[in-house]
Parts: sequence; structure tokens; C-alpha cells
Amino acid sequence: MLDLVLAILHHLLILSLAGLMMAGFVLVRPGVSGAGLRTLGGIDASYGGTATLILVVGFSRVFLGAKGADFYLHNPVFWAKIAAFAAVGLLSIAPTIAILKWRRQAKVDPAFAPSDAEVAKVRKVMLAELLVFALIPVFAAAMARGYGL
Repeated sequence: MLDLVLAILHHLLILSLAGLMMAGFVLVRPGVSGAGLRTLGGIDASYGGTATLILVVGFSRVFLGAKGADFYLHNPVFWAKIAAFAAVGLLSIAPTIAILKWRRQAKVDPAFAPSDAEVAKVRKVMLAELLVFALIPVFAAAMARGYGL
């Protein structure tokens, strides 16, 4: 039963993260300001919290789940999945820093909006995040079918 609960939580968290990533990508657009920046800050904070929960639940599956740690820890596809997740996390740093900076500037100047060039730069990184993120379910599906063993 624990394995089922962990699997369900893991999948729901992954889907939530995908939704948060898309919401952030949609909100980072030319002219974003004021309430949009506040919402973006909340989404970004939720993104970080959700990613942390994914790690906790995911590694709980590794060590407490039915398949056992050996299934995961000796599987190169598992490590490819972890590498993709880590890459997404590293890519998320630059947008988070930009969003924090924009929010600070908006507190000082309520009419502040980031330049189109800043927005374009952040959107490129966010798109890269989404593309790398798409690899995670590919690796998960391969693992579930025994690849890498």
C-alpha cells in the first residue's frame, strides 16, 4: 500500500510541477508588471516547494518502495532521469533570480516592467527547462519497462 501511495504522490507532484512550469512560462511575457509579477513570484516559490517534495517522495520510492533500491540505483536510465531533473533545477536558477529582481524593482517602482530583452532571455531558459523536463517521463517510462537493467 505504501508503494501505491508514494507512486500516486510522485505522479501528482510531477504533473503539478509541469503545470507550474507552464504557468510561469505563460506569465513571463513582455509588459508583465505589478500583479503579474506577484503571481509569478508565488508560482516560482510553489515550483521550488513542489520540486523539493518530488525529491523527498521520489527517493522515498527508491528506498521504501516495492521495487527496492537496487532496481533504481543500478539502473543508468534512473540516473539519466535524475540528471534531467537536476538539469531542470539548475536551469531554473536564472529565471528565479530574474523574477526576484523584477519583484524587488516593482516594489520600489509600481510601474516597473522588465525590458523585452530581459523577458526574452528568461523565456529562452524557461523553454530549455520545459524541453529537458520532457525527458523525465521518457526515462520513467523506459525504466518501468525494464530498460537499463
